[in-house]
Amino acid sequence: MKAFDYIPLYSYEDYKLWEGDWELIHGYPYAMSPSPVRKHQSIVNKLSGQFIKLLEANIVCEVYSALDWIINDNTVVRPDVMIVCGEFKEDFLTFPPTLIVEVLSKSTSMKDRNVKYNLYQEQKVNYYILVEPETQTVEIFELQNQAYVPNNSLNNFLLHNNCNLQFDISAFVASLKL
Repeated sequence: MKAFDYIPLYSYEDYKLWEGDWELIHGYPYAMSPSPVRKHQSIVNKLSGQFIKLLEANIVCEVYSALDWIINDNTVVRPDVMIVCGEFKEDFLTFPPTLIVEVLSKSTSMKDRNVKYNLYQEQKVNYYILVEPETQTVEIFELQNQAYVPNNSLNNFLLHNNCNLQFDISAFVASLKL
């Protein structure tokens, strides 16, 4: 038997009973504590605010932070920032958002760069953006032909039909005084 045969797998029903902040990916729990540090929170709040401001005239797309995305019975993630386009009335997201931003930290970097990268690509999230607070750098990935392609010069995100988000994320992050 392999070592992984002894690790229990969990479901969304288990996840709902847990105390604290967790994500569940392919049945494996990931603790989300301690809470994000000041730099992380600042980037999430300022980026969410800018997205909200830029999309305020749009009635199709909305910005969410720290909202559960229930992908299936054994996978629930909570991206730092999401832009969701289309009809959405549930308490939690049950379909892929159009854009996801994850702010990296020492404790989440490997998961964000590997596990979540592959998960979001599989789920066909159009744009995946990684923000590195320590170096104030940004990596932008755009879904093309079912695979993410790096596109760090992207400033115009086609979110939904005629809904574009024109925003230089790299310049924005570089302008933050962290």
